[in-house]
Amino acid sequence: MIYNEETAFKTAELLLQIKAIKLEVEQPFTWASGIKSPIYCDNRITLSFPRVRTYLRQEFVKAIQAEYPSVDLIAGVATGGIAQGALVAQDLDLPFAYVRSSKKGHGLENQIEGKVSEGQSVVVIEDLISTGGSSLSAVKALRDAGCNVKGMVAIFTYNLQKASDSFERETCPLIVLSDYDHLIKKAIEIDYIRNEDLQTLMKWRENPSEWGK
Repeated sequence: MIYNEETAFKTAELLLQIKAIKLEVEQPFTWASGIKSPIYCDNRITLSFPRVRTYLRQEFVKAIQAEYPSVDLIAGVATGGIAQGALVAQDLDLPFAYVRSSKKGHGLENQIEGKVSEGQSVVVIEDLISTGGSSLSAVKALRDAGCNVKGMVAIFTYNLQKASDSFERETCPLIVLSDYDHLIKKAIEIDYIRNEDLQTLMKWRENPSEWGK
């Protein structure tokens, strides 16, 4: 769910301006999974731009206060959600923890770093939602620890159907500051892409694993 239409377009514009998101129809990117894609997103770059970083933090806080007014803990998903989550927790004066992709193989073998308690209400912070697998793995870890995960807030989602189905199946509400649809509209508006590229960009999302083969 988009938190706010104005925020969605503004976030998309900022991500394009600082090249946290790149669109290349003629020279697509290859994801770690092997998927060919005309879009590449690295929201860690936002941390290097104070104005953008501050805007995202403020919008995260607004969304959480509007949708989840009673929260005990902010949790970030490693690694992209750690810094964003810590900034949000600081602003809300709440405890912070983060969730690794898997348990450490040494020491206490923690998957959750930081103090969490059974029964705590938690909002999870993520930088990017692709298929939703790693994000929901963090949700599961927190629930296994006895936390009440109220939902997740992320900077951006590709709007892939697989992710939507996964979040619905795990009954985890998802709020995003921006998404693929708003990004494409903004990219056309600011002449970042051509109108003739629109069909290609929309076709990719229908079946990412087969696109470009």
